[in-house]
Amino acid sequence: MNHFYRPGLIILGVVSLGDLSAPLLTDGEHPPMFIALIGSALGLISLVLFALAWRGAKPAAIALVVVRVLSALTAVPAFTVGGVPATAMVLAGIAITATLVAAVLVLSGIRQPQTVGAR
Repeated sequence: MNHFYRPGLIILGVVSLGDLSAPLLTDGEHPPMFIALIGSALGLISLVLFALAWRGAKPAAIALVVVRVLSALTAVPAFTVGGVPATAMVLAGIAITATLVAAVLVLSGIRQPQTVGAR
């Protein structure tokens, strides 16, 4: 695994902690409580996968990326639904961007380089 892997995991871990705290930070409408609870569950699952991926489990790292991307998708309605406060939109944008950047870092870190001349 290359030097991109762990920084990507750290970003995903921080975003996961943010999701875990979402039910405490919502006003019940932005995001709706059911979205905050889904995000919190995904955050908890992500933290378990983070711990496994940190120890080098590639399947856990891939699963972590998948779970985080699904979680990021739950933030997309912040940009399509009317009446969402600017602060919520900025936080959603940061979470989506951080997730995408971290996913690229982790996945590029997992990829095994091919050795020249190996058969």
